[in-house]
Amino acid sequence: MSVRRLAEDQFQPAAFAFSDENTAWVEKTIKKYPEGRQQSAVIPLLMRAQEQDGWVTKAAIEKVADMLEMAYIRVLEVATFYTQFQLHPVGTRAHVQVCGTTPCMLRGSEKLMSICKSKIHAHPFERNAEGTLSWEEVECLGACVNAPMVMIGKDTYEDLTPERLEEIIDTFQAGKGSEIKPGPQIDRIYSAPEGGLTSLLDAPAKAPKAKAAKTVEVETVAVPPSEAARPKSTDAETNAALKSPADGKTALPADHPQATPAKAENTAAGQAKPSLDDASRPAAVEKPATPDDLKMISGVGPKIEATLHEIGIFTFAQIASWKQHEREWVDGYLSFHGRIERDDWVKQADALARGGEAEYIKVFGKKPR
Repeated sequence: MSVRRLAEDQFQPAAFAFSDENTAWVEKTIKKYPEGRQQSAVIPLLMRAQEQDGWVTKAAIEKVADMLEMAYIRVLEVATFYTQFQLHPVGTRAHVQVCGTTPCMLRGSEKLMSICKSKIHAHPFERNAEGTLSWEEVECLGACVNAPMVMIGKDTYEDLTPERLEEIIDTFQAGKGSEIKPGPQIDRIYSAPEGGLTSLLDAPAKAPKAKAAKTVEVETVAVPPSEAARPKSTDAETNAALKSPADGKTALPADHPQATPAKAENTAAGQAKPSLDDASRPAAVEKPATPDDLKMISGVGPKIEATLHEIGIFTFAQIASWKQHEREWVDGYLSFHGRIERDDWVKQADALARGGEAEYIKVFGKKPR
């Protein structure tokens, strides 16, 4: 475990006082704890002091100790134990914490640290010449699936490339850090799969209205204690009415929690597939000797690619040329309900048609899946 000490006296201010707003917050926070247990507020108060000044000073530690009637050494123990507390001056505009734990390391966090060394300072915890930026390596920040990542203040910035981190650092240096959206820096929602969903894409068919069951009077039978303690079988396991007459397999009601969605070939949301003779159907072509790999488009898997082939769609250029009415026809035929627009198939296909993977990376900043 690393040794954590307070900053040298030359950096320490002579005194510390909470602002009026923070003083009101501190008093309210202390009252949350029972009489005689106010020392439990030591971590929130230290964090508030750090948020106010950017780091925890010796004067702040003594101020918190006096407010909570604690010995100075007890508050010092807390401040030096938890690495969330900065014991030295950090950048006034940004202190970049780079996660160096295994998932981030495997995804390129060393390159992010190299950017920090070149853009901020060669050594962690040292500020740049203006005193506005600093950095350090930290342990897991808790968003491993979106590695690599950094934390600045209370916000995390995930799915980073060295180039994107450079842009973020420059923006904070310019005093415009609030303009950067925290979270994933690529086209993904929170921790959803990169490149979009690959399962549960088909909308379930609209369940038919259940007929009202007839009321039948049944004789009440006492259940023996031994039977009452046994695990109960589900309706689908015991009710012959729920068995499919064709294959004897269990067919669950549409509203049963274990029921599976209807296949895309059935009507979805009560709407039938559009006709193959519809004027809005995109123009088909003969299968070329080497069809394009349509699965490179995010949202197109093997099954959907096969369906597109069935209707004569084999190239990126075809998809890139689809007009609104043609997209709506394909959307209805695939029972996608807006997926083509959400994933922007046309833009993806256009990039792939113009320059393949290289052009796709240029447009979207990532490889096609």
